[in-house]
Amino acid sequence: MNRKGVHIVAFDVPFPANYGGVIDIFYRIKALSKMNVKIVLHCFVYGGKEPHPELEKYCEQVYYYKRRRFKNPFVGELPYVVTTRNDLELLKNLKQNDWPIFFEGLHCTYFLLHPNLEKRQKIVRMHNVEHLYYRGLENAETSFFKKYFYQVEADRLEKYESVLSASDGIAAISPSETNYYKEDFRNVFYLPAFHSNDHVVSKAGKGEYVLYHGNLAVAENNRAAIFLIENVFSKLKIPCIIAGNNPSAALKAAAKNYPNVKLAFNIAAQEVLRLIEHAHINLLYTFQNTGIKLKLLNALYRGRHCIVNDLMVLNTGLEPYCHIANEDSIQKEIMRLWKLEFTEENVSFRKQLDISEFNNTKNAKDLIERLELDPVEIEKTKV
Repeated sequence: MNRKGVHIVAFDVPFPANYGGVIDIFYRIKALSKMNVKIVLHCFVYGGKEPHPELEKYCEQVYYYKRRRFKNPFVGELPYVVTTRNDLELLKNLKQNDWPIFFEGLHCTYFLLHPNLEKRQKIVRMHNVEHLYYRGLENAETSFFKKYFYQVEADRLEKYESVLSASDGIAAISPSETNYYKEDFRNVFYLPAFHSNDHVVSKAGKGEYVLYHGNLAVAENNRAAIFLIENVFSKLKIPCIIAGNNPSAALKAAAKNYPNVKLAFNIAAQEVLRLIEHAHINLLYTFQNTGIKLKLLNALYRGRHCIVNDLMVLNTGLEPYCHIANEDSIQKEIMRLWKLEFTEENVSFRKQLDISEFNNTKNAKDLIERLELDPVEIEKTKV
């Protein structure tokens, strides 16, 4: 056997790593590369992303495929996110050697059942229970067309999920989703999210504001931001910042109504990290318990006090590091923590994350074993 490497099929170009799904992909690639795993990366290009030379630092080869777009997204029985990623060049390039294939999400599994890949080891990373995630998008959306699209897509994804039986492994991103997939499939295992943080860098002391951050182009995040402005920030005199890309007109209008609320949008990823580090409280709120929120890991590794609602943190293993407050208690919890410094003891407790299940090095080693790669010279790194 000469399996020194792996094919990774990504639903998007994973650099810049500027939202949850591609953050998980990019830092998994980086961790595997650090351990001398050879990577052939396959990316679908769309949404303004372009080929990026940064990926060549970690991969033997990078292939790019243009994602197809249909004028009518309701045609056909397969999910739109799958049929728009069916480039035959991908199949051709996957056949160049016998390395295992790591599919990033249901989105990339069009060729999972193809007879030419029948004898290959195939693992599918599940970033969410996709049909439940799309039901959440449907509930958060206000546009009739988009709402109907998410409804139809959720139905198709639920039906299509059975394709996972053709895989040799399902890498679930959270404990609750691991349990979900174990009900119907074999070889399900928990692979925690990979992320940008090697060590906790939270600082003791007092921050300057309350921060909510997220990709505001996602309807659910946009909805959460508006909810926080209208139900929490509007009742405070404390400086509050909402940071993220592509906020809606409704969100911009809501922020303008309150002098203590600032909207920082379309800023670089490094600026978002700076905002996290200088906040006194990172406030994260969600309406759906799907996957794990990478922004929560960033807040815990880099920020001070972290307030979340129960859906944000449920069954993640991160509950001890957070202050949990729901709609009727968030304001009170903010006022309590605003008076409290983040102490050296708080920092020491937070540093337990460095040796937790979210350690990238540990998880890369586990994945190498799952992929049944030949032994590689792994850099000696404390886990």
